[in-house]
Amino acid sequence: MSTGMKPQILITGAGGALARETMSRLKTKYRIVAVDFRREVEFEYGIPSYHVDINKRNFEDIFRKHDFDGVLHLGRIGPDVSNRFSRYNTNVLGTQKLLELCRKYAVSQIIVLSTYFVYGAGPYNPSLMDESTPKKASELTQELVDAVELENLCIIYLWKHREMKMTLLRPCNIAGPGIRNSMSLLLARRFTPVLIGFSPMMQFIHINDMARAIVTALDKDRPGIYNVAPNDWIAYQDALDECGCRRLPVPSTPPLLTKRISRMLKWKLFPVYLINYLKYPVIIDGGHFTRTFDFQTEYGLRDIFRYYKELKNKKSAPLLK
Repeated sequence: MSTGMKPQILITGAGGALARETMSRLKTKYRIVAVDFRREVEFEYGIPSYHVDINKRNFEDIFRKHDFDGVLHLGRIGPDVSNRFSRYNTNVLGTQKLLELCRKYAVSQIIVLSTYFVYGAGPYNPSLMDESTPKKASELTQELVDAVELENLCIIYLWKHREMKMTLLRPCNIAGPGIRNSMSLLLARRFTPVLIGFSPMMQFIHINDMARAIVTALDKDRPGIYNVAPNDWIAYQDALDECGCRRLPVPSTPPLLTKRISRMLKWKLFPVYLINYLKYPVIIDGGHFTRTFDFQTEYGLRDIFRYYKELKNKKSAPLLK
């Protein structure tokens, strides 16, 4: 990179709300190249954008054309999207190809977005999970195998290729404007399923805080594995009340009946993999990230839930169906 030139970074999953919010915070300090694997994406501020399959040969052409100093890999496909085979191809094999290209073209910094779902939800979870807590999600549901394997792959590169300076972020539930993950879709519904007899504690982080966390990790460049979560939590059914949702009770036993109802209620509304997370708490300790990066969230639970409550008052609310 020539003297005085801004560092250049590649951002995957560029069409998502979190990536867009992150790019808006980076555009003055970095030269950005955007990639999205699922759709064409255009940006107002002249950012080069590519719609390309991460597993195809022409993905390497982007590395040949641009001299990247860093990569933000935000393009993980969630378990509520596509089928298991496609997710594995993109999340695991695609990430492996991305990391190999980073090694081949001497990319010096990589940030990978993971999820707290890798810890798994079960009755014997510790009350507070730090980064050393075993990842049990793949033992509890096949729908999260790719998320755990993606992490395992990144951890191998983290320790084997230290010159790549990798940072792995495990956020709690990301919520707020534009977010379309499973929990966000549930909070946005007028009628939202709850499992009878269960209301686990949950954590939420606002999209703006999560984007700021990614930018902070990029700027300060301290490789490692980090949970990202505020020191605040709320019972699931209380969160629904705050969001103006009406509860739709679903029996929790027998398990096969719950899964059958889940499929009847449509995949995105009540995905099977989410059932255990609506029964058992998964509270993660974000203290390591907070201390390492001197990071504090700016948005509280009231700010997050106010958005979903106001969303229900709009006739053309985009997340309501």
